[in-house]
Amino acid sequence: MSSLPAELIRAYAETEYHVSGDPGFVLRIDAPSPELLALHARLGVTSSAFLTACNPHSQRLPPTENAARQADLRRAIGQLGLPALPGIGQHPRGDWAGEASWLVPGLSRTVAEALGERFGQNAIVWAGADAIPRLVLLR
Repeated sequence: MSSLPAELIRAYAETEYHVSGDPGFVLRIDAPSPELLALHARLGVTSSAFLTACNPHSQRLPPTENAARQADLRRAIGQLGLPALPGIGQHPRGDWAGEASWLVPGLSRTVAEALGERFGQNAIVWAGADAIPRLVLLR
């Protein structure tokens, strides 16, 4: 059971999680991602997470604070020895500014949840061996 409002959970579920790269691709909650599956195979991993440090607990922060938080998250990922692909989470309606994010191949769900909690997030996106992004609520 989550303490998050149903409207916020629905917004997370509808958000498009854009991964930069050549080519880039978009992750959608509960939708198979052939691109993510191919990335998992290429890197020899069985899971990944899409994380942000922006706007903790849905409280909008100034861009400079969000950028500093994202840099801190990138350092934390680097300390784990994992790659991180830049991305952005953006709801199709665009009524909330897109949030800079990182796709982290090889990240376990347990560590992904811990990072999400450490950076004050309500939820994370995690995909296992099936490469289907799932919304994981943290509150």
